[in-house]
Amino acid sequence: MHRKPAMLALAAGALLTAVAPAHADDPKDPAMRSAAARARDREIIRQLNLGQLAAVRERDAAYAAGWAAMRRAGGSERAEADHAARTREHRQALADYAAARADYESRMAQWRRQVDACNAGDHAACR
Repeated sequence: MHRKPAMLALAAGALLTAVAPAHADDPKDPAMRSAAARARDREIIRQLNLGQLAAVRERDAAYAAGWAAMRRAGGSERAEADHAARTREHRQALADYAAARADYESRMAQWRRQVDACNAGDHAACR
């Protein structure tokens, strides 16, 4: 019962959104007919692009400084040693899992044989 007003509001919002025309990059936009308006728009976009370029350069410079500091501190050798240790640990964990899985499969096979023997009438197997 309370869903109808919410659904109507949602539908009305969707309809208004769908009906509203978008004027971004519209060659027929009346606001962009004059050369001065297009020049202002071009300059705004150029300034936005220059701002993004400056931000990217600043970010990259910070990354480069961080990498250089890590190299000076011997961090790359430490990182390689840490990676090698984690790789060994991972391989050992895989081997441990494989051994545990094989043990489980062996115990399950023994249990199934015992159940089959019990069902066949071997009462000693029914413990």
